[in-house]
Amino acid sequence: MAKLYFKYGAMGSSKTANALMTRYNFIEKGKKALLIKPDIETRDDKRKIKSRMGLEAECILFSELQGYDPEVIKGYDVIIVDEAQFLMTPEIDFLAYIVDNYNITVFCYGLRTDFTSHLFPGSKRLLELADEVEELKTACWCGNNAIMNARLDKEGNILRNGEQIVLGANDKYVSLCRKHYIENKIRDDIS
Repeated sequence: MAKLYFKYGAMGSSKTANALMTRYNFIEKGKKALLIKPDIETRDDKRKIKSRMGLEAECILFSELQGYDPEVIKGYDVIIVDEAQFLMTPEIDFLAYIVDNYNITVFCYGLRTDFTSHLFPGSKRLLELADEVEELKTACWCGNNAIMNARLDKEGNILRNGEQIVLGANDKYVSLCRKHYIENKIRDDIS
């Protein structure tokens, strides 16, 4: 039976690397895997998903999946979505429809919360609908589990307001435990 999976983690928890490894594992077993990213994800080449550790693969945009004929979608054994937090509720509902009606397993990888510690719409819907939810862990500078995504200004100060979506990586974000997020402490030498 097909399932909808949501694998989330803070920035730096290797979500994209895990998505690419999942794709590789299915392809290695002779399965047909479709890799997707949201249209808003413009940091890399439009047709690629790249991890910070150097893994990459060709992908399509989510809007293209929505335009596919159902028979084309049914030709895949698995669908893997990176940056799923950027999808909207109807798009997550569409993925659940694929799982339930086409018997295709869907893996969604993404952030749970934004830089203000609030759920992204796509993540919220995945938490509501996913058959299985798993946290991909990463560490705060102190060694505790990092669950917060702190957005930084150019001077390295934590921002507490602004647009929900600002694309970036280590240049704009740092993963912190809740304690250090609340304390505005991005490293040990800050008092």
